Amino acid sequence: MSSEPMPFEDSRRLTGINLYFAGTGAVLETLGVPPDEALVRAWRKQVSLARDALGWPHAPLFERQHVGGAALAFEAPVDQLYSATELNEWAWLATLADASAVNVGLHAPGHPATWDNDSAFHTLRAFVAAERRPELLALVRAAGARGIAALADEDALSIGEGIGSRVWPISELPIVTAVDWPSLHDIPVAVVTGSNGKTTTVRLLAAMASAHGWHAGHSCTDGVFIDGQAIDTGDFSGPAGAREVLRQPTVEAAILETARGGILRRGLAVQRANVAVVTNVSDDHFGEYGIHNLDDLTEVKLTVARVLAHDGLLVLNADDAMLVKHAETIVVPLAWFSLDDTHRLLLAHRERGGSTCGVRDGHLCLFHQGIDHDLGIVADMPLSFVGSATYNVANISAAALAATALGIPADTIGKVLARFGSTHADNPGRLQHWKFGQLQIFVDYAHNPEGLRGLLGVAMSAGSSGRLGLVLGQAGNREDAEIRELASVAASFNPQRVVLKDIEGMLRGRQPGDVTDILRAELLRQAMPADTIVDSLDEIDAVRGLLNWAQDGDLLVLPTHGTQARHAVVALLDQLQKTDWLAGTPLP
Repeated sequence: MSSEPMPFEDSRRLTGINLYFAGTGAVLETLGVPPDEALVRAWRKQVSLARDALGWPHAPLFERQHVGGAALAFEAPVDQLYSATELNEWAWLATLADASAVNVGLHAPGHPATWDNDSAFHTLRAFVAAERRPELLALVRAAGARGIAALADEDALSIGEGIGSRVWPISELPIVTAVDWPSLHDIPVAVVTGSNGKTTTVRLLAAMASAHGWHAGHSCTDGVFIDGQAIDTGDFSGPAGAREVLRQPTVEAAILETARGGILRRGLAVQRANVAVVTNVSDDHFGEYGIHNLDDLTEVKLTVARVLAHDGLLVLNADDAMLVKHAETIVVPLAWFSLDDTHRLLLAHRERGGSTCGVRDGHLCLFHQGIDHDLGIVADMPLSFVGSATYNVANISAAALAATALGIPADTIGKVLARFGSTHADNPGRLQHWKFGQLQIFVDYAHNPEGLRGLLGVAMSAGSSGRLGLVLGQAGNREDAEIRELASVAASFNPQRVVLKDIEGMLRGRQPGDVTDILRAELLRQAMPADTIVDSLDEIDAVRGLLNWAQDGDLLVLPTHGTQARHAVVALLDQLQKTDWLAGTPLP
């Protein structure tokens, strides 16, 4: 690595509340070693000069150092975010040019033009003039003054949420006085983040909202859903999915999966929420956007606390050491869940009148507003897999706390917990289970080491007496160490067959076979026999190959990630079940 900072790795708009500040703006990721104090001070000076030239207010500047460089961020008006990225890039490149006495262009290293301040500011003013939309700013400010959400993107502005919303194309914005303000209002909103369990928690919470009588909308890694029906498919766990739900005119409550990537790339779509959930934090996605360790990742997840009003509730996992550590700096109201209702944090929190949820004597116990509620026997809740899926018990507890924060009665929560997960349609792609004679098959999204460990633990508890077969793959945007850890977890369960796959659409910069090469090397290092490891880069072929290998009494675990692949795998297994297929007979 060079001993001097490189220009920059990434420059982007922040369209909502984010890791750095509670507003809109721009962030630039420097490349190379972290810049020293003198360079950061010079960048601050350049930004200030440019903002003076543009007439922008002097909001705070933010600098976050990490092992791969630094994030340099500042707030900017919502109608001038592209201009803000140009300003940030110029400020950083001008800083490096001054430091190294080389000419640097406005847009990128190697640009043939040399920009003095006057020329740069002239160009930036032109960018601002082309982008400026005073009518957008006026509407956003008017909505804020009335306590109503305003969500803007490149194409549209919406004011209010769900049934209380109105959407206008950006090119056809009304004047403030033409808006029917009394018809606009917000709706109950929950946001859910974490390393594992987000989608399950979102689906469960949406089912509770529907049982309460609301037309519920939710977004997740599988798509956007209204009253359980898909209106869009794909990964909608970022701001685009949240906006799509919140702009649906029939939605009366919104449950929004909020992934790490969306928070870092753009910030949160929502400006306020009634409740936010952080399910857990585990090793995943290190190396992207300056996030290199669990402390960094925990800070990102806890960005959701910024959207909670004074009467909102942040639901946290008391069994997660990183969340417990970082909660000490959180100022919003907290609720805690745990697998043990006598956890010291839960006991202390109840003493102070706080809300908790945990397992006591085999029952799920919810404490809220000074009242204890018995939500039922955990082992009888389908999602718990007779109590063995402890990670789902945690998801259940988190959803129960979030539901009660939304005003859903405990009786309704308990009734949903007693049935949700009893059919594959309730939670597709998450801990789905099939039996063919004595052969047992599990399909799940498990996408990181902690998720795979939990899935394999549940599968092994199912009582199979035969061999363990496993499909194994990983997205390409994980660091090599994370990929190796995934293989290490797999090897620790002593599978007799591992089929290595690529994940279609998730190579993310790597070449086909790159990830499987890392997985294989680690499996061999963990002393797995070479003849137990098979390559089948296509996800569907990998599953079919394992089914052909299976014998009666075996256990197959199929972490399936691509949406199309999962649908195909589930359809295949459902078809096999209808035709009474048994291991050892030909596949259709």
